[in-house]
Order: sequence, then C-alpha cells, then structure tokens
Amino acid sequence: MGKALSGEAIEHYKREGYLFPVRVMSEDEAAFYRAKIEAFEAVGDGRPRIDSKYLKTSKMHLLFTWANALVRHPRILDVVEDLLGPDLLVWGNSCWIKEPRDPGFVSWHQDSTYWGLTPPEAVISVWLALTPATVENGAMRFVPRSHAFDQIPHKDTYAKDNMLSRGQVAQHDIDEARTVNVVLKPGEISLHHIRMLHASKPNTADERRIGFAARYIPPYVRQANTRESAKLVRGEDTHGYFDLEPDPAADLDPDAIAAHNAAVGQQGYGYAAGDPRREGKSLQVS
Repeated sequence: MGKALSGEAIEHYKREGYLFPVRVMSEDEAAFYRAKIEAFEAVGDGRPRIDSKYLKTSKMHLLFTWANALVRHPRILDVVEDLLGPDLLVWGNSCWIKEPRDPGFVSWHQDSTYWGLTPPEAVISVWLALTPATVENGAMRFVPRSHAFDQIPHKDTYAKDNMLSRGQVAQHDIDEARTVNVVLKPGEISLHHIRMLHASKPNTADERRIGFAARYIPPYVRQANTRESAKLVRGEDTHGYFDLEPDPAADLDPDAIAAHNAAVGQQGYGYAAGDPRREGKSLQVS
C-alpha cells in the first residue's frame, strides 16, 4: 500500500506496464488548467492558435507558472512516488491537443526509442485528461505487457498527419484484439512505462481532446546522449546527473524564455541523434 495507490494497483502497473484511471483532481480543477491553455491560445479574433509552439514544446513548466504548478501537483507526485520512490525529477512535458474531426494520429511506438534515458524501468509518463478522452476523440491505446519487450526497431516515416516528431512506427506486428483503450474523464490520469507500445487514432468527434503529458524520473536515471536539465519536484537530487531547472517568475517572461531555450537546446541534441532533419539543431522558441 502506497501513499495514493493500493498494493493491487502497484502490482498491476508492474505486471501490465500501465495503470488507469487514477483520479488526481476534480473535474473543476481540470477545467481550470484547460482554461489556462485556451486563454493562452486565444488571439484577437477569438480563434484558437492551434499550432502554438509554446504548447508543443517539451518543457512547458519553464515557460508557464501554471504548468510549473501542475508538474508538482501533490496528488500526481504521490502516485508517481508509489512507483518510483520519494526523490523525483520531471524531465519534460507538453500538451497533446486533437482538434475536432482532425486527421492527426499517433502511430504505434515506444517512447524509449529516442529519449536516451536509462534504466528504462525507472521512466514513467503521466497523461492527464483535461477533457474527456474517449474512443471517438482519439484516446491513447496500449498493448498490455509490451513494456517487457526489448527495444523494438522503429522506422521514421515523417508522415503528414502523424503527430510524432519523426512519424516513427514500431516494426512489430500489433494484435489489435489485445489493445486497451485508455478512456479517461477530466482530472484522471494514466501512467505508462517508457517501453509501452502505445498509439492513438484521429479525433472523429465534434469536441477537442486535450491532455497534458509529463515524464517523471528518479535521480539515478541518466541521459545517454548528452547532459540535460530537469526539474526537481520532490525530495532530493541524490546523483547530480541533470542540471536543475528554475521556476518561472511569470508566464513567458524573458528569463523564463531564456531558461527554456537553454534547456531545450540541451535536450534537442539528445533527441536529434540519428535524425537527419535535426542533427545538431536545438528546439528553441522565442
């Protein structure tokens, strides 16, 4: 029995490689964070700024005070602590938004393919639903127990509607009958292992699907490709493998943007390893 999870839930995560649904906040609190995102998206004519680079970046917590608070949400950290221990870093996070009737999809893949984080069993992705995540609007899908697979070869496709950075596709036969739809209500999270095979279909519904994904690691995790930075969110940094990141004083203030550019510049070289489009390039925003 942990702080937030039952012993049965912990064993389910270890056995299956995923866990959901876990409620970490009320639907009203989830609506608050959705409103923060959509207020930033809004422009003068009231239409959403759908392609905002700030929401797609991998380290939103360096740019927005509300994102910084969200990655430190006590209930989320209690859940992650039950699986990874009391010392926690957040390595990255981003918004995953699917617009109504949009063809965007995510192909079957393992996050471990390009992240360079080791050991893999100590990396957890938390996906928070800020709107309902349903089969119709493109909820995630998992292949149970696929976290026990070795690293699977992936093919970079750069497909137009693939939401992944390289359109990467796992070279593995997927038994669709074994897959699980990750249906969530606002304020619920799913958790999955870095080697979990997962994907999602396009949004065929008439409403937006909005999620916030954060990647948590304990301090003994290392980055194989380069030295990076991370945010200490609970406990102590007992190993010093990452440069520790500051809190933003205000949303998108000059110091916050400078810190973000430095951090994603470091991370960009790790992501770019083997990518002919991005080799030697950072992921900075301005």
